[in-house]
Amino acid sequence: MRHERIVVLGGTGFIGRHLVARLVAQGCHVVVPTRRSQHGRDLKFLPTVEIVETDLHDSAALTRLLAGSDAVVNLIGVLHDKPGEPYGEHFARAHVALPRRLVEACGRANIRRIIHVSALGVRLDRRGPSMYLRSKADGERAIEQSLTDWTILRPSVVFGPDDQFLNLFAGLLQFAPVMPLAGASCRFQPVYVGDVVAAIAAALDEASTIGKTIELAGPEVFTLAELVAWVGRVSGHPRPIIPLSAGLGKWQAWFLEHLPGPTLMSRDNVDSMAVDNVVSGDLACFPAELGVRPVALSTIVPTWLATDADARHGVGHYINLRERRNR
Repeated sequence: MRHERIVVLGGTGFIGRHLVARLVAQGCHVVVPTRRSQHGRDLKFLPTVEIVETDLHDSAALTRLLAGSDAVVNLIGVLHDKPGEPYGEHFARAHVALPRRLVEACGRANIRRIIHVSALGVRLDRRGPSMYLRSKADGERAIEQSLTDWTILRPSVVFGPDDQFLNLFAGLLQFAPVMPLAGASCRFQPVYVGDVVAAIAAALDEASTIGKTIELAGPEVFTLAELVAWVGRVSGHPRPIIPLSAGLGKWQAWFLEHLPGPTLMSRDNVDSMAVDNVVSGDLACFPAELGVRPVALSTIVPTWLATDADARHGVGHYINLRERRNR
């Protein structure tokens, strides 16, 4: 079955913007809810996008939003929260309560198809080392216990021209003479945002993925130290990497949590890095039915990562080199 009217929760975020553009290019009508319509200003000019200002945590509003649609993709996620048991209130609200509310609203709106994007590293026994992973696990449980035609996707850390991972480190390395690094030995298998959205778009109409949990990762594995050192070389700011012990890593994260502005790293992030962020099986983990051959980080990132200091405007930001050439 081809799904033509799709609601994308989290459509104004990093992965969401890429997914919405992909679905529009495929001829779909895409509904993007947001707390404030201005958050969707970059999407409203796409021809078949409908920006809806609403509160996703209001069950009645969520049901109205879904009415008349064929499928829903849930990309909602938060990275940081204050300590709590088994997790903080923000994780509980975004990762657990919302998926429960979503499946209930889908039942009322007669929507069968749900693609739920979770995270690589979620454990089957639901006992993750961090609040983030535990809350993601409970969110998956809500989806799995529903009567919908669900598919759960677990991507590794996602990279792309406007990500908040590689660009964060590239920005920090511009200013830091050395890089003290928590979780330096944790292994990651970064996956390109274009491959993730291609997998989501393919899974929507692929019946063989219903009832499955699928891991999404790239073809290369790096320790965090290797990844940060590589970003430094590519961005033109190579720096010595100083691995921190678990205790010092927690102290560094506590300090970063209390800096003004957006949180760069939290103690819970350090807890998440107690386990490797790699697939549990074959490294070529995109199933054949999705038709996606993941690209390597090392072959694509150098095409956009800026190498001159003038291209940066603060930590975690940069100018896309391709956009600069088109000006």
